[in-house]
Amino acid sequence: MAVEIHLLGPFRVLVDGRPVPDEAWSRRDAAGLVKLLATKHGHRLHREQVMDALWPDVGVADATPRLHKAAHYARKAIGGSDAVVLRGEMVSLLPNASVTVDADEFESAAARVLDDGSTDAAAEVLDRFPGEPLQADLYTEWASEPRDRLAGLQRRLLRQAGRWQRLVELDPTDEEAWLGAVRELAAAGDRRGALREYEAMDRALRRELGTGPGPEATALREELVRSLREVGSITPGDEGRLEQQIRFCRTGDGVTLAYACSGSGPPLVKAANWLTHVDHDWNSPVWRHWLLALSRRHRLVRYDERGCGLSDWDIKPPTFEDWVQDLEAVVDSAGLDTFPLLGISQGGPVAVAYAARHPERVTRLVLYGTFVQGRLARRPDAEETRRDHALQVELVRVGWGRDEPAFRQVFTSQFMPEGTRGLWDAFNELQRATTSPENAARLLEVNAGIDIAEEARRVRAPTLVLHARDDHRPPFEQGRLMASLIPDSRFVALESCNHILLADEPAWPVFLSEVEAFLAE
Repeated sequence: MAVEIHLLGPFRVLVDGRPVPDEAWSRRDAAGLVKLLATKHGHRLHREQVMDALWPDVGVADATPRLHKAAHYARKAIGGSDAVVLRGEMVSLLPNASVTVDADEFESAAARVLDDGSTDAAAEVLDRFPGEPLQADLYTEWASEPRDRLAGLQRRLLRQAGRWQRLVELDPTDEEAWLGAVRELAAAGDRRGALREYEAMDRALRRELGTGPGPEATALREELVRSLREVGSITPGDEGRLEQQIRFCRTGDGVTLAYACSGSGPPLVKAANWLTHVDHDWNSPVWRHWLLALSRRHRLVRYDERGCGLSDWDIKPPTFEDWVQDLEAVVDSAGLDTFPLLGISQGGPVAVAYAARHPERVTRLVLYGTFVQGRLARRPDAEETRRDHALQVELVRVGWGRDEPAFRQVFTSQFMPEGTRGLWDAFNELQRATTSPENAARLLEVNAGIDIAEEARRVRAPTLVLHARDDHRPPFEQGRLMASLIPDSRFVALESCNHILLADEPAWPVFLSEVEAFLAE
Protein backbone atom coordinates (compact mmCIF):
# COMPACT_ATOMS: atom_id res chain seq x y z
CA MET A 1 0.00 0.00 0.00
CA ALA A 2 1.28 3.49 -0.97
CA VAL A 3 0.03 6.36 1.18
CA GLU A 4 0.43 10.11 0.64
CA ILE A 5 -0.19 12.48 3.55
CA HIS A 6 -0.63 16.20 2.89
CA LEU A 7 0.02 18.57 5.79
CA LEU A 8 0.54 21.68 3.64
CA GLY A 9 -2.84 23.20 2.85
CA PRO A 10 -5.98 21.17 3.58
CA PHE A 11 -5.28 17.87 5.34
CA ARG A 12 -5.57 15.01 2.86
CA VAL A 13 -4.64 11.33 2.76
CA LEU A 14 -4.40 9.35 -0.48
CA VAL A 15 -4.23 5.55 -0.48
CA ASP A 16 -2.87 4.09 -3.71
CA GLY A 17 -3.71 7.37 -5.40
CA ARG A 18 -7.30 7.53 -4.17
CA PRO A 19 -8.21 10.27 -1.67
CA VAL A 20 -9.74 9.30 1.64
CA PRO A 21 -13.13 11.11 1.81
CA ASP A 22 -13.23 14.13 4.10
CA GLU A 23 -16.14 12.67 6.08
CA ALA A 24 -13.87 9.77 7.10
CA TRP A 25 -12.01 12.30 9.28
CA SER A 26 -15.06 13.55 11.13
CA ARG A 27 -13.42 12.21 14.29
CA ARG A 28 -10.93 14.96 15.08
CA ASP A 29 -8.83 12.70 17.32
CA ALA A 30 -8.28 10.27 14.44
CA ALA A 31 -7.08 13.03 12.11
CA GLY A 32 -4.97 14.54 14.91
CA LEU A 33 -3.28 11.19 15.60
CA VAL A 34 -2.35 10.74 11.92
CA LYS A 35 -1.04 14.31 11.61
CA LEU A 36 0.98 14.05 14.83
CA LEU A 37 2.67 10.79 13.80
CA ALA A 38 3.26 12.12 10.24
CA THR A 39 5.34 14.99 11.64
CA LYS A 40 7.65 12.70 13.63
CA HIS A 41 10.83 10.99 12.46
CA GLY A 42 10.02 7.40 11.47
CA HIS A 43 6.32 8.21 11.97
CA ARG A 44 6.37 6.68 15.43
CA LEU A 45 6.17 8.01 19.00
CA HIS A 46 6.01 6.76 22.58
CA ARG A 47 2.37 6.30 23.59
CA GLU A 48 2.68 8.63 26.59
CA GLN A 49 4.07 11.34 24.31
CA VAL A 50 1.07 10.82 22.01
CA MET A 51 -1.36 11.14 24.89
CA ASP A 52 0.41 14.20 26.30
CA ALA A 53 0.27 15.89 22.90
CA LEU A 54 -3.34 15.09 21.96
CA TRP A 55 -4.97 15.22 25.42
CA PRO A 56 -2.67 17.33 27.61
CA ASP A 57 -5.32 17.97 30.28
CA VAL A 58 -6.32 14.34 30.71
CA GLY A 59 -4.64 11.72 32.89
CA VAL A 60 -3.21 8.46 31.50
CA ALA A 61 -6.20 6.43 32.71
CA ASP A 62 -8.66 8.56 30.72
CA ALA A 63 -6.35 9.19 27.77
CA THR A 64 -5.65 5.50 27.09
CA PRO A 65 -9.15 4.62 25.82
CA ARG A 66 -9.15 7.82 23.74
CA LEU A 67 -5.92 6.70 22.08
CA HIS A 68 -7.38 3.28 21.25
CA LYS A 69 -10.55 4.88 19.83
CA ALA A 70 -8.55 7.39 17.74
CA ALA A 71 -6.38 4.56 16.37
CA HIS A 72 -9.51 2.55 15.50
CA TYR A 73 -11.08 5.35 13.48
CA ALA A 74 -7.75 6.16 11.78
CA ARG A 75 -7.46 2.53 10.65
CA LYS A 76 -11.05 2.67 9.42
CA ALA A 77 -10.40 5.85 7.41
CA ILE A 78 -7.15 4.68 5.80
CA GLY A 79 -8.19 1.04 5.44
CA GLY A 80 -6.01 -1.69 6.90
CA SER A 81 -5.53 -3.16 10.35
CA ASP A 82 -1.91 -1.98 10.51
CA ALA A 83 -2.57 1.68 9.56
CA VAL A 84 -1.93 2.65 13.20
CA VAL A 85 -0.10 0.06 15.31
CA LEU A 86 0.05 0.13 19.12
CA ARG A 87 2.80 -2.28 20.11
CA GLY A 88 4.36 -2.16 23.54
CA GLU A 89 5.05 1.47 24.46
CA MET A 90 5.21 2.72 20.85
CA VAL A 91 2.55 4.01 18.44
CA SER A 92 3.45 3.69 14.75
CA LEU A 93 1.80 5.04 11.59
CA LEU A 94 1.71 2.68 8.59
CA PRO A 95 4.88 0.71 9.49
CA ASN A 96 4.36 -1.72 6.59
CA ALA A 97 3.39 0.78 3.88
CA SER A 98 5.22 3.16 1.59
CA VAL A 99 4.49 6.58 3.13
CA THR A 100 5.29 10.03 1.72
CA VAL A 101 4.55 13.23 3.61
CA ASP A 102 4.56 16.49 1.64
CA ALA A 103 5.98 18.38 4.62
CA ASP A 104 9.07 16.12 4.62
CA GLU A 105 9.57 16.61 0.89
CA PHE A 106 9.17 20.36 1.29
CA GLU A 107 11.77 20.53 4.07
CA SER A 108 14.31 18.60 1.99
CA ALA A 109 13.72 20.72 -1.12
CA ALA A 110 13.85 23.95 0.88
CA ALA A 111 17.16 22.99 2.49
CA ARG A 112 18.76 22.39 -0.92
CA VAL A 113 17.41 25.62 -2.44
CA LEU A 114 18.29 27.85 0.52
CA ASP A 115 21.87 26.57 0.32
CA ASP A 116 22.35 27.50 -3.35
CA GLY A 117 20.54 30.89 -3.13
CA SER A 118 18.74 30.54 -6.47
CA THR A 119 15.71 32.81 -6.93
CA ASP A 120 14.15 30.61 -9.60
CA ALA A 121 14.67 27.43 -7.58
CA ALA A 122 13.03 29.06 -4.53
CA ALA A 123 10.03 30.05 -6.67
CA GLU A 124 9.80 26.51 -8.04
CA VAL A 125 9.65 24.99 -4.54
CA LEU A 126 7.01 27.51 -3.45
CA ASP A 127 4.89 26.73 -6.49
CA ARG A 128 5.21 23.01 -5.83
CA PHE A 129 4.24 23.35 -2.14
CA PRO A 130 1.93 26.39 -1.91
CA GLY A 131 -0.20 25.40 1.08
CA GLU A 132 -0.14 26.73 4.64
CA PRO A 133 1.37 24.24 7.11
CA LEU A 134 -1.20 22.44 9.30
CA GLN A 135 -3.73 25.15 8.51
CA ALA A 136 -6.56 23.53 10.47
CA ASP A 137 -4.41 23.24 13.61
CA LEU A 138 -3.66 26.90 14.25
CA TYR A 139 -4.63 26.68 17.93
CA THR A 140 -3.44 23.14 18.56
CA GLU A 141 -0.52 23.17 20.98
CA TRP A 142 1.38 20.16 19.66
CA ALA A 143 1.22 21.54 16.09
CA SER A 144 2.88 24.86 16.93
CA GLU A 145 6.46 23.58 16.63
CA PRO A 146 6.19 21.86 13.22
CA ARG A 147 3.92 24.61 11.90
CA ASP A 148 6.35 27.36 12.93
CA ARG A 149 9.30 25.43 11.50
CA LEU A 150 7.62 24.89 8.14
CA ALA A 151 6.25 28.45 8.03
CA GLY A 152 9.73 29.80 8.75
CA LEU A 153 11.11 27.89 5.76
CA GLN A 154 8.32 29.24 3.58
CA ARG A 155 9.12 32.81 4.59
CA ARG A 156 12.82 32.33 3.85
CA LEU A 157 11.95 30.97 0.40
CA LEU A 158 9.51 33.82 -0.24
CA ARG A 159 12.23 36.32 0.62
CA GLN A 160 14.74 34.54 -1.63
CA ALA A 161 12.20 34.43 -4.47
CA GLY A 162 11.28 38.11 -3.97
CA ARG A 163 7.61 37.37 -3.37
CA TRP A 164 7.13 40.43 -1.19
CA GLN A 165 3.38 40.74 -1.43
CA ARG A 166 2.85 37.25 -0.04
CA LEU A 167 5.24 38.05 2.82
CA VAL A 168 3.24 41.17 3.61
CA GLU A 169 0.03 39.13 3.68
CA LEU A 170 1.62 36.69 6.14
CA ASP A 171 3.10 39.42 8.35
CA PRO A 172 1.87 43.02 7.92
CA THR A 173 4.61 44.22 10.32
CA ASP A 174 7.45 43.01 8.03
CA GLU A 175 8.85 46.36 6.87
CA GLU A 176 11.54 44.71 4.76
CA ALA A 177 8.83 42.86 2.81
CA TRP A 178 6.83 46.08 2.36
CA LEU A 179 9.96 47.81 1.05
CA GLY A 180 10.53 44.96 -1.39
CA ALA A 181 6.96 45.32 -2.67
CA VAL A 182 7.37 49.09 -3.08
CA ARG A 183 10.69 48.71 -4.93
CA GLU A 184 9.25 46.00 -7.19
CA LEU A 185 6.43 48.30 -8.34
CA ALA A 186 8.82 51.21 -8.81
CA ALA A 187 11.21 49.06 -10.86
CA ALA A 188 8.28 48.05 -13.08
CA GLY A 189 7.57 51.73 -13.74
CA ASP A 190 4.41 51.89 -11.63
CA ARG A 191 5.46 54.75 -9.36
CA ARG A 192 1.90 55.65 -8.38
CA GLY A 193 1.32 52.01 -7.44
CA ALA A 194 4.55 52.11 -5.43
CA LEU A 195 3.32 55.16 -3.53
CA ARG A 196 0.02 53.40 -2.81
CA GLU A 197 2.00 50.44 -1.47
CA TYR A 198 4.03 52.77 0.77
CA GLU A 199 0.77 54.27 1.96
CA ALA A 200 -0.54 50.81 2.87
CA MET A 201 2.72 50.05 4.71
CA ASP A 202 2.47 53.26 6.72
CA ARG A 203 -1.09 52.47 7.79
CA ALA A 204 -0.27 48.83 8.65
CA LEU A 205 2.77 49.68 10.77
CA ARG A 206 0.94 52.42 12.64
CA ARG A 207 -2.03 50.15 13.25
CA GLU A 208 -0.04 47.09 14.33
CA LEU A 209 3.05 48.63 15.96
CA GLY A 210 2.09 52.21 16.71
CA THR A 211 5.00 53.58 14.67
CA GLY A 212 5.56 54.65 11.08
CA PRO A 213 8.10 53.44 8.48
CA GLY A 214 11.81 53.85 9.16
CA PRO A 215 14.35 56.17 7.48
CA GLU A 216 15.03 53.86 4.52
CA ALA A 217 11.33 53.63 3.65
CA THR A 218 10.83 57.36 4.13
CA ALA A 219 13.76 58.13 1.82
CA LEU A 220 12.28 55.78 -0.80
CA ARG A 221 8.96 57.60 -0.61
CA GLU A 222 10.67 60.96 -1.13
CA GLU A 223 12.51 59.54 -4.13
CA LEU A 224 9.20 58.34 -5.62
CA VAL A 225 7.58 61.71 -5.07
CA ARG A 226 10.52 63.45 -6.75
CA SER A 227 10.37 61.03 -9.66
CA LEU A 228 6.75 62.03 -10.18
CA ARG A 229 8.03 65.62 -10.35
CA GLU A 230 6.38 66.30 -7.00
CA VAL A 231 2.96 66.31 -8.65
CA GLY A 232 0.76 68.86 -6.96
CA SER A 233 3.30 69.99 -4.37
CA ILE A 234 3.94 73.71 -3.99
CA THR A 235 7.35 75.26 -3.39
CA PRO A 236 7.63 78.45 -1.34
CA GLY A 237 8.30 80.38 -4.54
CA ASP A 238 5.17 78.98 -6.18
CA GLU A 239 3.06 79.85 -3.13
CA GLY A 240 4.00 83.49 -3.38
CA ARG A 241 2.97 83.67 -7.03
CA LEU A 242 -0.43 82.02 -6.56
CA GLU A 243 -3.32 84.33 -5.85
CA GLN A 244 -7.07 83.99 -6.02
CA GLN A 245 -9.69 86.35 -7.35
CA ILE A 246 -13.15 86.37 -5.74
CA ARG A 247 -16.16 87.18 -7.88
CA PHE A 248 -19.94 87.06 -7.54
CA CYS A 249 -22.86 85.85 -9.65
CA ARG A 250 -26.61 85.37 -9.24
CA THR A 251 -28.65 82.22 -9.61
CA GLY A 252 -31.92 81.98 -11.52
CA ASP A 253 -33.89 82.36 -8.26
CA GLY A 254 -31.98 85.48 -7.20
CA VAL A 255 -29.38 84.13 -4.72
CA THR A 256 -25.93 85.77 -4.80
CA LEU A 257 -23.04 83.31 -4.88
CA ALA A 258 -19.32 83.91 -4.30
CA TYR A 259 -16.78 82.03 -6.39
CA ALA A 260 -12.99 82.14 -6.59
CA CYS A 261 -10.49 81.52 -9.40
CA SER A 262 -6.84 80.65 -8.74
CA GLY A 263 -3.92 79.38 -10.80
CA SER A 264 -3.61 79.14 -14.56
CA GLY A 265 -3.83 76.48 -17.21
CA PRO A 266 -6.75 74.24 -18.19
CA PRO A 267 -9.84 74.74 -16.01
CA LEU A 268 -10.85 72.52 -13.11
CA VAL A 269 -14.19 73.17 -11.44
CA LYS A 270 -14.75 72.05 -7.84
CA ALA A 271 -18.34 71.60 -6.70
CA ALA A 272 -19.07 73.05 -3.26
CA ASN A 273 -18.77 70.58 -0.38
CA TRP A 274 -19.79 70.72 3.28
CA LEU A 275 -19.28 74.27 4.60
CA THR A 276 -16.90 76.29 2.46
CA HIS A 277 -15.70 79.89 2.67
CA VAL A 278 -13.65 80.85 -0.40
CA ASP A 279 -11.75 83.57 1.45
CA HIS A 280 -11.20 81.77 4.76
CA ASP A 281 -10.32 78.42 3.11
CA TRP A 282 -7.52 79.99 1.04
CA ASN A 283 -5.43 80.57 4.17
CA SER A 284 -6.73 77.73 6.37
CA PRO A 285 -4.32 74.84 7.15
CA VAL A 286 -7.29 72.51 6.60
CA TRP A 287 -7.67 73.32 2.89
CA ARG A 288 -4.56 75.35 1.94
CA HIS A 289 -2.56 72.38 0.61
CA TRP A 290 -5.55 71.21 -1.44
CA LEU A 291 -6.14 74.59 -3.07
CA LEU A 292 -2.48 75.32 -3.81
CA ALA A 293 -1.89 71.85 -5.26
CA LEU A 294 -4.96 71.95 -7.50
CA SER A 295 -4.15 75.51 -8.62
CA ARG A 296 -0.61 74.68 -9.64
CA ARG A 297 -1.57 73.06 -12.96
CA HIS A 298 -5.12 74.34 -13.41
CA ARG A 299 -7.31 77.39 -13.29
CA LEU A 300 -9.25 76.20 -10.25
CA VAL A 301 -12.81 77.48 -9.98
CA ARG A 302 -14.63 76.88 -6.70
CA TYR A 303 -17.57 78.53 -4.95
CA ASP A 304 -19.60 78.84 -1.77
CA GLU A 305 -23.02 77.25 -2.14
CA ARG A 306 -26.04 79.24 -0.95
CA GLY A 307 -26.09 79.68 2.83
CA CYS A 308 -22.30 79.41 3.19
CA GLY A 309 -19.17 81.55 3.16
CA LEU A 310 -19.43 84.76 1.15
CA SER A 311 -22.66 83.66 -0.59
CA ASP A 312 -26.09 84.73 0.69
CA TRP A 313 -26.93 83.31 4.13
CA ASP A 314 -30.49 84.63 4.34
CA ILE A 315 -32.14 82.05 2.11
CA LYS A 316 -35.14 79.75 2.06
CA PRO A 317 -34.45 76.11 3.06
CA PRO A 318 -32.23 74.73 0.28
CA THR A 319 -32.88 71.64 -1.82
CA PHE A 320 -30.58 69.35 -3.75
CA GLU A 321 -31.85 70.94 -6.96
CA ASP A 322 -30.76 74.33 -5.60
CA TRP A 323 -27.23 72.99 -5.17
CA VAL A 324 -27.10 71.78 -8.78
CA GLN A 325 -28.44 75.18 -9.88
CA ASP A 326 -25.64 76.90 -7.92
CA LEU A 327 -23.02 74.93 -9.89
CA GLU A 328 -24.77 75.77 -13.17
CA ALA A 329 -24.74 79.49 -12.33
CA VAL A 330 -21.04 79.53 -11.40
CA VAL A 331 -19.71 77.76 -14.52
CA ASP A 332 -21.84 79.98 -16.74
CA SER A 333 -20.59 83.13 -14.98
CA ALA A 334 -16.98 81.91 -15.25
CA GLY A 335 -17.45 81.54 -19.03
CA LEU A 336 -16.60 77.84 -19.14
CA ASP A 337 -17.84 75.72 -22.04
CA THR A 338 -16.20 72.37 -21.30
CA PHE A 339 -14.23 71.41 -18.19
CA PRO A 340 -13.30 68.58 -15.82
CA LEU A 341 -15.35 68.53 -12.62
CA LEU A 342 -14.21 67.64 -9.08
CA GLY A 343 -16.70 66.54 -6.42
CA ILE A 344 -15.51 66.09 -2.83
CA SER A 345 -17.80 64.68 -0.12
CA GLN A 346 -21.21 66.40 -0.42
CA GLY A 347 -20.01 67.96 -3.70
CA GLY A 348 -19.85 64.50 -5.27
CA PRO A 349 -23.61 63.98 -5.78
CA VAL A 350 -23.92 67.56 -7.11
CA ALA A 351 -21.09 66.92 -9.58
CA VAL A 352 -22.63 63.61 -10.67
CA ALA A 353 -26.05 65.17 -11.20
CA TYR A 354 -24.53 68.02 -13.22
CA ALA A 355 -22.44 65.62 -15.35
CA ALA A 356 -25.49 63.46 -16.06
CA ARG A 357 -27.55 66.49 -17.13
CA HIS A 358 -24.77 68.24 -19.10
CA PRO A 359 -22.73 65.48 -20.77
CA GLU A 360 -21.59 67.89 -23.50
CA ARG A 361 -19.81 70.12 -20.96
CA VAL A 362 -18.09 67.74 -18.49
CA THR A 363 -14.93 66.22 -20.01
CA ARG A 364 -13.82 64.25 -16.94
CA LEU A 365 -15.23 63.63 -13.50
CA VAL A 366 -13.16 63.17 -10.30
CA LEU A 367 -14.96 62.09 -7.12
CA TYR A 368 -13.35 61.79 -3.69
CA GLY A 369 -14.83 60.66 -0.36
CA THR A 370 -18.35 60.94 -1.68
CA PHE A 371 -21.59 58.96 -1.71
CA VAL A 372 -24.50 57.81 -3.84
CA GLN A 373 -27.01 57.84 -0.99
CA GLY A 374 -27.24 60.02 2.10
CA ARG A 375 -27.44 58.29 5.45
CA LEU A 376 -31.26 58.25 5.58
CA ALA A 377 -31.52 57.13 1.95
CA ARG A 378 -29.15 54.23 2.68
CA ARG A 379 -31.25 52.85 5.55
CA PRO A 380 -34.69 54.50 5.40
CA ASP A 381 -36.26 52.01 7.81
CA ALA A 382 -33.47 51.93 10.41
CA GLU A 383 -34.69 53.55 13.64
CA GLU A 384 -31.15 53.87 15.01
CA THR A 385 -30.02 55.77 11.88
CA ARG A 386 -32.97 58.17 12.07
CA ARG A 387 -32.36 58.86 15.75
CA ASP A 388 -28.63 59.43 15.23
CA HIS A 389 -29.33 61.79 12.33
CA ALA A 390 -31.93 63.75 14.34
CA LEU A 391 -29.43 64.03 17.21
CA GLN A 392 -26.73 65.48 14.92
CA VAL A 393 -29.15 68.00 13.42
CA GLU A 394 -30.27 69.12 16.89
CA LEU A 395 -26.64 69.28 18.04
CA VAL A 396 -25.91 71.70 15.20
CA ARG A 397 -28.95 73.87 15.89
CA VAL A 398 -28.20 74.16 19.62
CA GLY A 399 -24.43 74.48 19.75
CA TRP A 400 -23.01 75.46 16.37
CA GLY A 401 -22.70 79.20 16.92
CA ARG A 402 -21.26 79.07 20.44
CA ASP A 403 -17.69 80.04 21.22
CA GLU A 404 -17.25 76.67 22.94
CA PRO A 405 -16.12 74.29 20.12
CA ALA A 406 -17.22 71.04 21.81
CA PHE A 407 -20.35 70.76 19.63
CA ARG A 408 -18.41 71.25 16.40
CA GLN A 409 -15.64 68.88 17.58
CA VAL A 410 -18.07 65.97 17.06
CA PHE A 411 -17.81 66.62 13.31
CA THR A 412 -14.15 67.63 13.34
CA SER A 413 -13.03 64.30 14.84
CA GLN A 414 -14.90 62.45 12.08
CA PHE A 415 -13.51 64.57 9.26
CA MET A 416 -9.86 64.34 10.33
CA PRO A 417 -9.37 61.83 13.19
CA GLU A 418 -5.59 61.88 12.70
CA GLY A 419 -5.35 65.68 12.66
CA THR A 420 -3.20 67.59 15.14
CA ARG A 421 -4.73 69.74 17.87
CA GLY A 422 -3.89 72.79 15.74
CA LEU A 423 -5.73 71.36 12.73
CA TRP A 424 -8.74 70.49 14.87
CA ASP A 425 -8.86 74.05 16.21
CA ALA A 426 -8.63 75.40 12.66
CA PHE A 427 -11.46 73.17 11.43
CA ASN A 428 -13.63 74.05 14.42
CA GLU A 429 -13.16 77.73 13.62
CA LEU A 430 -13.73 77.15 9.90
CA GLN A 431 -17.09 75.50 10.61
CA ARG A 432 -18.20 78.35 12.86
CA ALA A 433 -17.19 80.98 10.29
CA THR A 434 -18.77 79.33 7.25
CA THR A 435 -22.48 79.39 8.10
CA SER A 436 -25.19 79.84 10.72
CA PRO A 437 -26.44 77.04 12.99
CA GLU A 438 -29.79 76.94 11.15
CA ASN A 439 -28.17 76.76 7.70
CA ALA A 440 -25.77 74.01 8.86
CA ALA A 441 -28.74 71.99 10.15
CA ARG A 442 -30.60 72.47 6.86
CA LEU A 443 -27.55 71.27 4.91
CA LEU A 444 -27.41 68.11 7.02
CA GLU A 445 -31.08 67.41 6.38
CA VAL A 446 -30.75 67.76 2.60
CA ASN A 447 -27.53 65.75 2.64
CA ALA A 448 -29.14 62.81 4.44
CA GLY A 449 -31.88 62.35 1.84
CA ILE A 450 -29.72 62.41 -1.30
CA ASP A 451 -29.98 59.47 -3.74
CA ILE A 452 -28.35 59.95 -7.15
CA ALA A 453 -28.14 56.27 -8.21
CA GLU A 454 -30.13 56.83 -11.42
CA GLU A 455 -28.13 59.92 -12.38
CA ALA A 456 -24.85 58.07 -11.73
CA ARG A 457 -25.85 55.49 -14.33
CA ARG A 458 -26.35 58.28 -16.90
CA VAL A 459 -22.88 59.84 -16.51
CA ARG A 460 -20.92 59.60 -19.76
CA ALA A 461 -17.68 61.34 -18.76
CA PRO A 462 -14.65 59.17 -17.86
CA THR A 463 -14.64 59.09 -14.06
CA LEU A 464 -12.07 58.54 -11.31
CA VAL A 465 -13.50 57.60 -7.91
CA LEU A 466 -11.19 57.75 -4.86
CA HIS A 467 -12.13 56.90 -1.27
CA ALA A 468 -10.25 56.58 2.01
CA ARG A 469 -10.56 53.00 3.19
CA ASP A 470 -11.42 53.94 6.80
CA ASP A 471 -13.37 57.15 6.13
CA HIS A 472 -15.51 58.04 9.17
CA ARG A 473 -18.01 60.09 7.12
CA PRO A 474 -19.29 58.55 3.84
CA PRO A 475 -18.46 54.85 4.27
CA PHE A 476 -16.03 53.11 1.94
CA GLU A 477 -18.88 51.02 0.51
CA GLN A 478 -20.50 54.18 -0.87
CA GLY A 479 -17.36 54.94 -2.89
CA ARG A 480 -17.37 51.42 -4.31
CA LEU A 481 -21.07 51.73 -5.11
CA MET A 482 -20.46 55.00 -6.95
CA ALA A 483 -17.73 53.41 -9.10
CA SER A 484 -19.97 50.41 -9.86
CA LEU A 485 -22.82 52.62 -11.09
CA ILE A 486 -20.89 55.06 -13.32
CA PRO A 487 -20.20 53.22 -16.61
CA ASP A 488 -16.70 54.50 -17.51
CA SER A 489 -15.13 54.72 -14.06
CA ARG A 490 -12.05 53.57 -12.17
CA PHE A 491 -11.83 53.10 -8.39
CA VAL A 492 -8.80 53.86 -6.18
CA ALA A 493 -8.77 52.95 -2.48
CA LEU A 494 -6.60 55.23 -0.32
CA GLU A 495 -5.10 53.97 2.92
CA SER A 496 -6.36 56.66 5.28
CA CYS A 497 -9.01 57.28 7.92
CA ASN A 498 -9.20 61.03 7.24
CA HIS A 499 -12.14 62.36 5.27
CA ILE A 500 -10.09 65.49 4.53
CA LEU A 501 -6.62 64.22 3.59
CA LEU A 502 -3.79 65.78 5.59
CA ALA A 503 -0.76 67.40 3.94
CA ASP A 504 1.74 65.09 5.66
CA GLU A 505 0.02 61.73 5.31
CA PRO A 506 1.11 59.19 2.66
CA ALA A 507 -2.34 59.13 1.02
CA TRP A 508 -2.05 62.79 -0.02
CA PRO A 509 0.64 62.48 -2.76
CA VAL A 510 -1.09 59.31 -3.98
CA PHE A 511 -4.34 61.22 -4.36
CA LEU A 512 -2.62 64.04 -6.24
CA SER A 513 -0.66 61.80 -8.59
CA GLU A 514 -3.76 59.74 -9.42
CA VAL A 515 -5.86 62.85 -10.09
CA GLU A 516 -3.22 64.63 -12.18
CA ALA A 517 -2.49 61.53 -14.25
CA PHE A 518 -6.21 61.04 -14.87
CA LEU A 519 -6.78 64.66 -15.88
CA ALA A 520 -3.74 64.59 -18.17
CA GLU A 521 -4.92 61.52 -20.13
